[in-house]
Amino acid sequence: MGLIAVLARALFVRGGAAEIGRVGTGLAEVFRPNATRQMELSHDAFTATQAAYAAEYRLARRGWFDTFVNGLNRLPRPFLALATPALFAYAMWDPAGFTVRMQGLSAVPEPLWWLLGAVVAFYFGARETHYMRAGRGPVPPVAAPEPTAGPLPATDQPEDEMRGNPALADWLDEGRAGR
Repeated sequence: MGLIAVLARALFVRGGAAEIGRVGTGLAEVFRPNATRQMELSHDAFTATQAAYAAEYRLARRGWFDTFVNGLNRLPRPFLALATPALFAYAMWDPAGFTVRMQGLSAVPEPLWWLLGAVVAFYFGARETHYMRAGRGPVPPVAAPEPTAGPLPATDQPEDEMRGNPALADWLDEGRAGR
């Protein structure tokens, strides 16, 4: 038997070409880590960390103090909503007293108003974010859409298609540098 016959049998009988591909992949991963596998492992580590944080805060114990503070936290919005029309009523009922109080407010320095605005914004923003996160449950998995179109036409530049895969893009760049 000749050398060509032995090579042909090794390549085309019993998955020889696939085995050569696996050996080549394993050999390449010895010298350069698999970028796709690194991304998968990084994603798995991130997901595990997030799951650990979620498990830590999943069951919140609500005692009487938590309920009391939650009730106190609900008071500023109604107070602000009722105080605005009350200011209009006070201005109509006692214009001189209202004028004196507004002159006192105009004496407050502008940076103090900025500080008040920041405190109010952070208070309501943090509270809203807390309740928005607490109300959200786990997102149900969504099935992948079924393909509706046939295969895409071949492009003149196969390198453009490889740019979506980091490992292939690195391989292509190394090949160009080696020429």
